[in-house]
Amino acid sequence: MTKDEIQNLLMTYQKDQKVNYDDVLKKVIKKWHADSIRPTVLMHSCCAPCSTVMLESLCEHCDVTVYFSNSNIYPQVEYDRRALVQKEFVEAFNASTGNDVKFIEAPYKPNAFVKMVKEGHLEEEPEGGKRCNACFDMRLDSVAKEAARLGFDYFGSAITLSPHKNSQLVNAVGLDVQKLYDVSYLPSDFKKNNGYKRSVELCHDYDIYRQCYCGCIFAARKQGVDLMKISQEAKEFIELKKNAQ
Repeated sequence: MTKDEIQNLLMTYQKDQKVNYDDVLKKVIKKWHADSIRPTVLMHSCCAPCSTVMLESLCEHCDVTVYFSNSNIYPQVEYDRRALVQKEFVEAFNASTGNDVKFIEAPYKPNAFVKMVKEGHLEEEPEGGKRCNACFDMRLDSVAKEAARLGFDYFGSAITLSPHKNSQLVNAVGLDVQKLYDVSYLPSDFKKNNGYKRSVELCHDYDIYRQCYCGCIFAARKQGVDLMKISQEAKEFIELKKNAQ
């Protein structure tokens, strides 16, 4: 399904009507099957828990590569832990399902994220506010650029699984970003159909670490997250993994 076809599908909704992006995704998948195609999709993932339902939902219909692009995560040792957990989950998922999901880790550039926040005077924005909007834009632009460079058919994000993230906003950003690159955005709302509940079950089944904050230092400070404790736990987690090898 092309950009124009997806746009025409979205235009069937009234201006003030909330778009059911899960339904849109199902219609896109139906068109893939009707056209007998199996597209390639580069899916941004913010963490392993969010990628669980995304992979379970998509792998039957397309070839998925997980793109871990999250320079918003602080401190670096916590970023390293989440990247490691994501990579290990992809490997475990492939082993248990027979899929061949690929994993790409983008360069970690925390200074770029902090600079973007400070230049926009977004430090004091509440969770779910303009800072999150800018963060979505930064990460979706990163995955779209890489998807276009590598020749993927679609790019998207698993972040719509989170009940704390506005899927209407995430999808709106993705649809806007696609205008800049020669690749189509894949709409989604993975939290639908008890998606978040299913992700909790899968995290239990695969023994996946579930973080207590989005990763952003500004949000963490507002939430009173003990970042020193997070750092120590992350260091111990990584050391344990290294010793187990």
